[in-house]
Amino acid sequence: MTTLPELWLPIVVSGALVWIVSAIVWMALPHHKSDYRGLPDEEAARGALQPQGLAPGLYNIPNIASRAALKEPENQRKFAEGPVAFMTVLPNGDPAMARQMVTTFVYFLVAGVAVAYVTGRALGPGAECMAVFRLAGTVAWLLYGWGRVLESVWFGLPWSQQVKQLFDALLYALATAAVFAWLWPGAMGG
Repeated sequence: MTTLPELWLPIVVSGALVWIVSAIVWMALPHHKSDYRGLPDEEAARGALQPQGLAPGLYNIPNIASRAALKEPENQRKFAEGPVAFMTVLPNGDPAMARQMVTTFVYFLVAGVAVAYVTGRALGPGAECMAVFRLAGTVAWLLYGWGRVLESVWFGLPWSQQVKQLFDALLYALATAAVFAWLWPGAMGG
């Protein structure tokens, strides 16, 4: 077993590297450029939503209060006519990019702690590099990618975006695995 304090360096370095890889993925690579589409009449949609004074949060259309209400003809009509949507409303104003970037880095550090915990419980100091790489990479890929699959199943996230996110998660996992294998305490080549 390898303890978390022994793994502080791979946690921090992998968090920083994954943050850089994430920035490259989202700013330089072209595969996310088509993820979001504009509405046919954005101004009409904004005009309909603005007077409602929506607070930041998650909304759905139609909003059905219970399973029993789902069976009511009026609510079935709403689903049939559409639109059926899930919507995230953010606070008004410029996006808080600095806060979001710092929060993303903190997320990557917490993910690094989870990778370190699982990998450290399974492998002791001096473990072979490939054993560390395989386990850390698998745990990281599960953390970064697979938890979101249900968003496609239940909330309409297009499967094409899901595949792209799993690819991104694989890049993050490979970066994490490489750092953990490189900085594993007493690592042995292999």
